[in-house]
Amino acid sequence: MRLLRHLALLAMITTLFGGTAALVAATSAAAATAPAGSAAAQHGWVRIAHLSPEAPAMDIYLYPFGSPGHPTVLRDVRYGNVSAYMAVPPGQYTVAMRGFGAPASSTPVMDSSFMVSARTAYTVAALGPDPGLRVEVLKDQMSPPAGKALVRILQASLKEHQVTVSYGPDILARQLAFGVATSYATVSPGVRTVQFTASGAHTAMPVPLAANTVHTIVVLDDPSGLKIDAVMDAAGSQIMPKGGTSTGLGGMASSPAPDPAPWLLTTAAGALLAAAGFAGLRRSRHAAAAGHKL
Repeated sequence: MRLLRHLALLAMITTLFGGTAALVAATSAAAATAPAGSAAAQHGWVRIAHLSPEAPAMDIYLYPFGSPGHPTVLRDVRYGNVSAYMAVPPGQYTVAMRGFGAPASSTPVMDSSFMVSARTAYTVAALGPDPGLRVEVLKDQMSPPAGKALVRILQASLKEHQVTVSYGPDILARQLAFGVATSYATVSPGVRTVQFTASGAHTAMPVPLAANTVHTIVVLDDPSGLKIDAVMDAAGSQIMPKGGTSTGLGGMASSPAPDPAPWLLTTAAGALLAAAGFAGLRRSRHAAAAGHKL
C-alpha cells in the first residue's frame, strides 16, 4: 500500500509539473508575440526636421499638450537635420523650439500643437525664414506597393523659391514652392538621377531607391547652390518606421517591461509541488508511526 501511495503521489506531481510547464510555455509564447502587436496598435510615431535655412541651431522640445514637465528634448538641431522616429501614445502634442542652449524655462521661439493618431507616422518640420518660423505637420506613408518605391519631394530651399524635380523619366514636382511637400508618387526601384531645375540653378545626382521602400527627398540650400537628402520613411512591411538620416538625433522610447505571468506561474507551480511533497511526507510519517505501534 505504501508503494502504491508513493507511486500515486509521484504521478500527481509529474502531471502537475507537466501541466504547469505547458501553461508557462504557452504564456511565454503569447507574451513574446503580444506586446509588439499591442504596442504597435497603441502608438504613433513622430520625427522632427529643422528645415529653415536662416534659423540657427535649436533645442526642440516635444511633450503632451499641457504637460511640459517631462519633455523629449532634441538638442543642437541644425538646418537639414531629421531625427529618427519617436514612438508616442496617441493624443495632442506640443512642439516647442528654443535657441541652442537656451534655458528650458525661456520663452520658445515658436511652438505649435498637433494630433497624433495610432499607427500613424508624422514629420514635424520647422520651415520658413527667421523670423517667421512655422511648423508644418506631414503625415508619412508607410506601405509602398509591392515591388515598387514611394517618393515625395519636400522643398526647403530659400535660395530657389520654385524648383522642378525629376527622378529618371518621372517628373515628381513642377515649380514647387518653398515649404511645400508633394504627395507620394510610385516609381520603379533602382538608381536613377534626380534633377533639380530652378531659375538660377541646375543640380543632378544619382539616388538609389530600393523596392518596397518609402522616401522623402528634401531640397536644401548649400553654399555651392542646392543639395538634396534622401530620407528613409519606411522599408518593407515594417509597422514601425525606419527613421531619418544619421544626424545623431533619435527616439527615446522605453522598452516594454517583461511580462510577469510566466514567473508568477512558475512560482505557483513550485508552491504547489512543495505542498504536495510536504503532504506526502506527513502521510509517510503517520504510516511509519502506526507501524511502530503495531
